[in-house]
Amino acid sequence: MTYATQTDLVERFGEAELAQLSDRESGVVLDTAVITRALADADAEIDAYLATRYALPLASVPAVLPRLAADIARYWLFDDRVTDAVRNRYLDAVSLLKRLASGEVRLDGATTPPPAANGSVGVASRAPARVFDADALSSY
Repeated sequence: MTYATQTDLVERFGEAELAQLSDRESGVVLDTAVITRALADADAEIDAYLATRYALPLASVPAVLPRLAADIARYWLFDDRVTDAVRNRYLDAVSLLKRLASGEVRLDGATTPPPAANGSVGVASRAPARVFDADALSSY
């Protein structure tokens, strides 16, 4: 699922900035392939956090995700020229994603995956009966 588009990036950060970040030759033309790659990287990063709590793909894109995707994509577009302001926006986005993943913050409109049904694959362990327990030790 795509959370932000090239148009979202242009509206938020301006065409001139995106041209400088994406056009590696002259810095004046938007390189759609570079921008699309940064947006895909942002989507993958967001999904990595959300998948721990929410069923993906989401039925609809909650309003907060395009902003997070734009800040993350911008960070990746800056590459090794990242400024403190861009880094801080990226870190803020990741912080919110971590809070969404932990359940501290809820993502409106998203559904959590159903709990595992009986008979489904899960984690199980087996161990032999205890040799020493409280009763056995109290007799000594």
